Amino acid sequence: MELTKNQTDLAQIIRERRAVKKGYNNKEVTEEAVLELLEDAVWAPTHGMRQPWRFIFVGADEKADFAKKVASTYPEERQENREDFLNEPNAYLVVVMEEPEKQKQWDENFGATAAMIQNFWLLAWEKQLGVVWRTNPHIYENKIKDILGVEDNEKVVGFLHLGYFDEKPIVKDRIPALEKFSRYKG
Repeated sequence: MELTKNQTDLAQIIRERRAVKKGYNNKEVTEEAVLELLEDAVWAPTHGMRQPWRFIFVGADEKADFAKKVASTYPEERQENREDFLNEPNAYLVVVMEEPEKQKQWDENFGATAAMIQNFWLLAWEKQLGVVWRTNPHIYENKIKDILGVEDNEKVVGFLHLGYFDEKPIVKDRIPALEKFSRYKG
């Protein structure tokens, strides 16, 4: 995708970013690389400066054990499939969000966490580190919260599957904003 005349580098990165779901190469995703990206990603807008997120990194050395434990939360007939699926990425970043009791604050926390994830994703894309934000059924399981040490007042927002890649996924068109745009007519 070429930069158009009026398009900034940031706009180009936003348009080029893709979910990298498979096809990872063997380059290790290190804790240091993830932390470096997070140092910038956490500058997302956050109401009241609550910064409601925290992170759990699962690297190459822990991935097989992690995949087995997560897969064990599924019915026995699905465990092998889930374990294989969970062993595909090179690493994981589990994103956890503080869950306040007030709906307004919950919505604000989720919005801030989603914005932070987008920041992380764009920064990772620049480094050719593939990301996909997964919300598979296991993120809602109390057993997963126990495995990860997630507190009662916290929510697993998603598992970010991480891995470096050699080939970019194909571009999928977006519906033009104009088609979803209207004006208030009071």
